[in-house]
Amino acid sequence: MRQCQITAIRRSVYADLSEQFENPIKTPCTVSIGQSFCVTEDRRPDGLCESAWETIRPFVCKLLKGEGNFFDGWMKDPDSAMLSCNDGFRPVSFLIECKEV
Repeated sequence: MRQCQITAIRRSVYADLSEQFENPIKTPCTVSIGQSFCVTEDRRPDGLCESAWETIRPFVCKLLKGEGNFFDGWMKDPDSAMLSCNDGFRPVSFLIECKEV
């Protein structure tokens, strides 16, 4: 069985874009830097927002099947991917690492 670890590595904030285009929201992303999630199947882990999951899910699913080496050697470790959620105002970068357990 394979397992993917999804770890929040970095959060960026584009306050100028938020001020210009975004309506205020009560609860922005609650994922903390260093927070990690373990995935063994195609199911969003508790605590990971749905939007982030939909962005990284295709890569997680391929890694769980043993299909890595995205884009002909993009990552140093072919069983990993570095992806960001699709929040244009506060994107969070996630490191996804997969291994046999």
